[in-house]
Amino acid sequence: MTHPDHRVHGLDADDVPPDWPPLATGELSALLERYPGLAPCGAIRWHSPRPLSAACLVDTAAGRVFVKRHHASVRSAATLAEEHAFMARLRGAGLPVPMVFADAEGRSVVATGDWTYEVHAPAQGLDLYRDTPSWTPPGDPAHARAAGAMLARLHLAAAGHPAPQRGTHLLVARSELIQAADPLAALAAQLPARPGLAAYLRRRDWRRDLAAVLGPRHARIQPRLAAQAPQWTHGDWHVSNLCWSEAGPQARITAVLDFGLAARTFALFDLATAIERNAIAWLAPDRGEAARPGIARALIAGYRSQCPLASAELDLLADLLPLVHVDFALSEVEYFSAVTRSPAHADVAYDTFLRGHAAWFDTTGGQALLAAIREA
Repeated sequence: MTHPDHRVHGLDADDVPPDWPPLATGELSALLERYPGLAPCGAIRWHSPRPLSAACLVDTAAGRVFVKRHHASVRSAATLAEEHAFMARLRGAGLPVPMVFADAEGRSVVATGDWTYEVHAPAQGLDLYRDTPSWTPPGDPAHARAAGAMLARLHLAAAGHPAPQRGTHLLVARSELIQAADPLAALAAQLPARPGLAAYLRRRDWRRDLAAVLGPRHARIQPRLAAQAPQWTHGDWHVSNLCWSEAGPQARITAVLDFGLAARTFALFDLATAIERNAIAWLAPDRGEAARPGIARALIAGYRSQCPLASAELDLLADLLPLVHVDFALSEVEYFSAVTRSPAHADVAYDTFLRGHAAWFDTTGGQALLAAIREA
């Protein structure tokens, strides 16, 4: 099944043609020949609807595996190996993170031509949310509570991971700008090394726009953000990146997936990202009704079952939430502008994501969600 009509999640709760061609049998056959015991390639069982890369489940001589392909301009062998090292650290600490296969030369990444590939063992459990876009809240607060508890376990296991910051800004959830005393100066200093983003920003009044996004919130909390202990974090904690023992409220998490956005940030940054991903229905037709305070409280309650959070940390979490997306939103602008060369998508990332998400927190729904977090 090669699925010539394969579609992926769009930016507006729709399904659109992919930017990257779906993985094909011939391509997979050549790849799997590099891995001891995996060839020959069997049937392709599923193509992922996630839009920023191409991925599938495919049968092999050793059973079903998960294969993911990136464009080399998005993930080099070195930057992809950073993710794999973090995953190995967590797996060694007992977290249910699927193994990444090594090829015949002992490498976890295969780079060939314009592409880089990774091959994972299949995740255990039910992929309940695999067709759910990342901005869709879970329907069951029990799932949010389980997700919060597993995120805390991940942070405990990740503490002390010695790797430096990611070698790329592209499609990575970093926190340097919001932690900087002067984010505008920090971004200006990055732009010579990020020419694709620089080219896009030359046609926008980005200094005015970013100052509006940050507003008085940043000045109020920056010293506390800068004082947070740095550590590696997941960066994209959504229920669709988890597998489950069952569909009901007693479900346990059986696998933790997708470390593509992982970076060296801090624990509250990752928890705020989880709330932004799971507790706000950004794709809902009426954003006035987007807040899901019950999901936010369940995430926090699960987290606190493993790691204590003082009231001052809850206050900081609420203050951080309107800013947590800033670095990643700019990386999406860079991706759409410089890699896929879609000015319209870059504009959505800039106006709807970077500017729009921050502005939403000044609405009645946004303020109610922040109050619910402080009262958790």
